[in-house]
Amino acid sequence: MKRNIIAIAIILTIFGCNNANKNNESAEAKELIIATDTVATLAEPKIIKTADMRFRVKNVQNTKEQLSQTITAQGGTVAEFSIESIIQESQKIKQSVDSLKEITSYRTEGYLVAKVPSEKLDEFTNTVAKMAVFVDNQYLKLDDQSLTYLGNRMKANNRIEAASQMNNIAGKKSSNVETSLNFKDDYVDKKMQNLSIDNRVKYSTITLKFYQDNTIKTTIVANDDIYDYKPAFGNRLWMGIINGWTIFKELIIGLANVWALILLGIGAFFLIRHFIRKDKIKIANATRSLVNHQS
Repeated sequence: MKRNIIAIAIILTIFGCNNANKNNESAEAKELIIATDTVATLAEPKIIKTADMRFRVKNVQNTKEQLSQTITAQGGTVAEFSIESIIQESQKIKQSVDSLKEITSYRTEGYLVAKVPSEKLDEFTNTVAKMAVFVDNQYLKLDDQSLTYLGNRMKANNRIEAASQMNNIAGKKSSNVETSLNFKDDYVDKKMQNLSIDNRVKYSTITLKFYQDNTIKTTIVANDDIYDYKPAFGNRLWMGIINGWTIFKELIIGLANVWALILLGIGAFFLIRHFIRKDKIKIANATRSLVNHQS
């Protein structure tokens, strides 16, 4: 009620100023139409409702199907949904040589965004609460867009009048045409904003987050450990002996291919050894002679 009184006062002020500035009856008639339209707009508050719920259920998939049916029955629509399984823990236990038992603990969560008629929002949230095993939290927000809606309506009407006056200016310069086009574009923007507000007022948005207790699932899967597929110890030992003999034979063959290099290396070794010994003898003789001379 207080909001309506303030708005009417604003309208009367605007109306009085326009009467002082305009001297023709047609202008007064236009202002009267705008004022009447604005008062009618104020008679319908523009309240946008949004809700949020988080709750635990027995089965996420079944709950999602029930929610979809309930939303459709009440004239709403599902805007977004998703179901996700989050692995908490996983273990693989050897079942046989080629198979494992995989034990997985996972948590399933659902997410759904719906638009339902605003007058049925309370009824819908009560229905959802009955589906839940436990409600973690429930949230409702009311956003009053009445003044924003009123401002858009008044600005749109002002732009209509301004564009009409611009079109009637003689000479119609390009700048006037461009200004008139800007006024029309602004009018469209304000109109679209109000249409968006009307839609959000008519249909409330509710976000639902639901989950179920951790689930344990066992599955037989193929053994992916390569070591388990290796032969037994005896077989591997015998294969090792055979491989060792094969490597030894290959080594002999390799040495046979380089016999000339081997002989050359042996010859070089003995030759170097001969010269080293010869040098050592010379040094020893020289040392002995020097000692005898000093004596």
